[in-house]
Amino acid sequence: MGAAGDMLTAALLELLPDRESILRTLNELHIPNVTYEAKSVVKSGITGTQMHVLVDGVQEGHHHEHHHHHSGLHEIEHILSHMKVSEKVKQDAAKVYQLIAEAESQVHNEPVTQIHFHEVGMLDAVADVVAVCYLMEQLGAEKVVVSPIHVGSGQVRCAHGVLPVPAPATAYILKDVPIYGGQIEGELCTPTGAALIKYYADEFGPMPIMKVKEIGYGMGSKDFSQVNCLRAMLGVTSEQMHKRIELDCNMDDMTGEEIAYAMERLFEAGVNEVFTSPVGMKKSRPGVNLTVICEENKKEMILETIFQHTTTIGVREKSIKRYVLERTITQEQTKYGPIRCKESHGYGISKKKYEFDDVADVAQKEGKTIREIREELRRNQDDLQ
Repeated sequence: MGAAGDMLTAALLELLPDRESILRTLNELHIPNVTYEAKSVVKSGITGTQMHVLVDGVQEGHHHEHHHHHSGLHEIEHILSHMKVSEKVKQDAAKVYQLIAEAESQVHNEPVTQIHFHEVGMLDAVADVVAVCYLMEQLGAEKVVVSPIHVGSGQVRCAHGVLPVPAPATAYILKDVPIYGGQIEGELCTPTGAALIKYYADEFGPMPIMKVKEIGYGMGSKDFSQVNCLRAMLGVTSEQMHKRIELDCNMDDMTGEEIAYAMERLFEAGVNEVFTSPVGMKKSRPGVNLTVICEENKKEMILETIFQHTTTIGVREKSIKRYVLERTITQEQTKYGPIRCKESHGYGISKKKYEFDDVADVAQKEGKTIREIREELRRNQDDLQ
């Protein structure tokens, strides 16, 4: 049933183990005057979560002066820069906003710098975007597949008058994405929902073969003739789906800066891993071996990126097998506040590792070394057990 920011937040929240601590963290992000509430609701016999974002304690849509908050992209970026989230989440949220701003700019024929977010109930939408970016970071999924998007039909009333569904900004964001309308009248996909999906989806299409571990239902606030929910499934795909290959090449005529730039472009193109090793080459020249690991179905795009951004004229391909431990990310409450922890298990062993960024933040605040903080956390754990 389409997608809106609150439905995406709710569905993703249901996939994570400790919802209470995640909600607490969301409420401590420092979005001005915003509180998140999650309620369990039943629609058509399905139990799911409904997210309410309260601005000054009131739910969006229940007070109207909201529409007079005109905020531009730079104000939104200012709010994002002051939040207690990782740099990655800040960047992801800013890029999602960039998509919305570009769409509004196209539709209203104004430069991006002059776009004002009034449609969007500004803080409300910031709260949805940041929550989804934060939850996606917590989930750490390697691949996101989205079904074609149901956009609804009919017309929608907004600040500019009555517009067709999907609203022009939504339609613009969803270019190159499979969408469909139907019998259901109303706006099922909002610009915020569209931008988040466009940003995170690796591909659109049928559900891949996967062993499902968690299922989340995010409930919309409106009721239609069909259950208004968005479902997220987290699982492991079969190895066939995930056939990985290794591509590698040697260069002796690139600077370190150029290689770093090529590596960034490759990560953007969706590789799983890129690394370099020093090699000795013919004519006794020291060189660099660039190794890329990617899914087989992305090979063409990755090859194009390698040839475009490196000096190589030939790339080798190997088929690889990969054995992985099952991974979960949990949050541990410590005397320094919540710290993320990666737990892996399988093959008869289990491992635990504190998220480096969180440990580094604490070490910096406390003026201690990373090793000292890790030792303390380990002692803490032993005491608890």
